[in-house]
Amino acid sequence: MPKIRVGGLNFHYWQSGQGPDLVLVHGLGGNLAGWHLTMVPELQQHYRVTTYDLRGHGRSDAPRSGYTTRDMAEDLRGLMDALHVGPARIVGHSWGADVVLHFALLYPERLSQIVLIEPGLLAPLAEEYRQPDWEGWPYVTQTLEQLRGVPIPEDKRCDLDYLIRLIIEIPILYGPAKGRLRDEDTVLRVLEILMPVWKGYEGIGELTVESLSRIPHPTLAIGEANSVFRAAYRAVCERLPNCTTATLPGGKLKHFTGLEHPGLIIEHMKAFLEPEAVPSLLKGA
Repeated sequence: MPKIRVGGLNFHYWQSGQGPDLVLVHGLGGNLAGWHLTMVPELQQHYRVTTYDLRGHGRSDAPRSGYTTRDMAEDLRGLMDALHVGPARIVGHSWGADVVLHFALLYPERLSQIVLIEPGLLAPLAEEYRQPDWEGWPYVTQTLEQLRGVPIPEDKRCDLDYLIRLIIEIPILYGPAKGRLRDEDTVLRVLEILMPVWKGYEGIGELTVESLSRIPHPTLAIGEANSVFRAAYRAVCERLPNCTTATLPGGKLKHFTGLEHPGLIIEHMKAFLEPEAVPSLLKGA
């Protein structure tokens, strides 16, 4: 279980493979294991892959504060410095994609290419997500009802605090820990991280929808056809000046594409990162 100290915190990380540097950044409530379950075994054959647990996640330290995407971007810079990772291809999923975009604004020289898998733009679009007509609410409530077998009260169907707390009661669904009870502290920490952003208590800093136009790097944006974060996907596709798009078929898990469509994601990534190897895959995507 390798760890490295960055900015006074210990970060759990893993490196495997040889070749150009490829850094993978997981989303809110996840950890590096999600990448290793599905994608790293293939990617490490072509790249030196670096994965890590964000602060407050997995086996990394969990300070009481410092959970904005700017904080996370500074952690990423420090981690790359400590591990001697030069300008890299960087991939982010969901909130991890938001971290990568913030990192690109702060340290453009540290990236060569960007891959965004189901970006959320949680802080920039928080006001939109808070609305009762956000398309994510039915998906979240219906999924929780199916997993718990208990209906959610009508007045709680748009109550993020209430819905996240229900997750504690649902056993882990994927990976080696499948069937085990969830760590209550981890779930509550996600809630503590997310609520200030969600309710607009925390500034979004440099990362805004408008600021996306200042990110010149070649970027691949991957989204699912039935994603609940289509507004964020449209924003990055329209604003990023050098953006290639790829739409995956709608899946049961919607937002968690790495678990449901890992093979398709890897194919699109290879075609984008190494276009000479697979020149035609992204045509018409």
